[in-house]
Amino acid sequence: MTSPPEARIGDATLGKAADENFPVAPFFLPRAWRDDLMAVYGFARLVDDIGDGDLAPGGADARHLGLELEQSDDRLAMLDAFEADLHRVFASTGDEPRHPLLRNLRPTVRRRALTPEPFLGLIEANRQDQKIRRYGTYAELAAYCELSANPVGRLVLALTGTTSPERVRRSDAVCTALQIVEHVQDVAEDLARDRIYLPAEDMERFRVTETDLAAPTAGASVRALIAYEAQRASDLLDEGPPLVGSVDGRLKLLLAGFVGGGRSALTAISAAGFDVLPGPPKPTKPSLLREVGIVLRRARGER
Repeated sequence: MTSPPEARIGDATLGKAADENFPVAPFFLPRAWRDDLMAVYGFARLVDDIGDGDLAPGGADARHLGLELEQSDDRLAMLDAFEADLHRVFASTGDEPRHPLLRNLRPTVRRRALTPEPFLGLIEANRQDQKIRRYGTYAELAAYCELSANPVGRLVLALTGTTSPERVRRSDAVCTALQIVEHVQDVAEDLARDRIYLPAEDMERFRVTETDLAAPTAGASVRALIAYEAQRASDLLDEGPPLVGSVDGRLKLLLAGFVGGGRSALTAISAAGFDVLPGPPKPTKPSLLREVGIVLRRARGER
């Protein structure tokens, strides 16, 4: 039986969860948690796809958001319409959300008493991507990660009822690290979109030019720069085991999966000799499992 077009739109977006560095909603979690995590992931993935111009052809997403077909390539217009639809998720009266993934998000928002701020941050990060394509300093990049990555960790804590100031602080460090790892993996892909997330101050320090980043393989200076950024991410991920050690049960495994996913991606980058220009080095499943085990052992020592 053919699934309705709306379901196929959602399935195409949610299916990208398998390509992430870490498990989004693993099988060992309670069904309610998995459903809520996938609802939030669907939002986050779709807003990134809008910002990156990676929407499915045909303009169905634009149509659902009330836009004309020709506006589907106008990323700022799409983000504005998506934000307007997000407000319908949180409204107590009025029309229901138009987009299927946002209609799917509404029960999660109500069940978990989520607030709009993390979702708005993710939209704003993608607006920033349309306007800012280079970052001069690490501080500027960290401020971007505050919008593009940290809201995800805060949403996970909110979904599981485990929010506290210290956990939010550690979660922010982990999420910023995961964003940096992704930037390091995707240097060539980002450059093809005329974006560079490596701070200009670091590129200058290692005498790396944009021409160097456009090469088919990395020279010594690019490899040194990538190693430096990878170490920065690794240092931030050190906040992971204390975060994992502060929670119990299945949530411990989920958070260890996030941290271990970042660690295994860094292992893959190192194994590639820090040459990320031919394509993003991807972690293997055995490496992920090994790193998760290490995180869990370290977490026990943090208690």
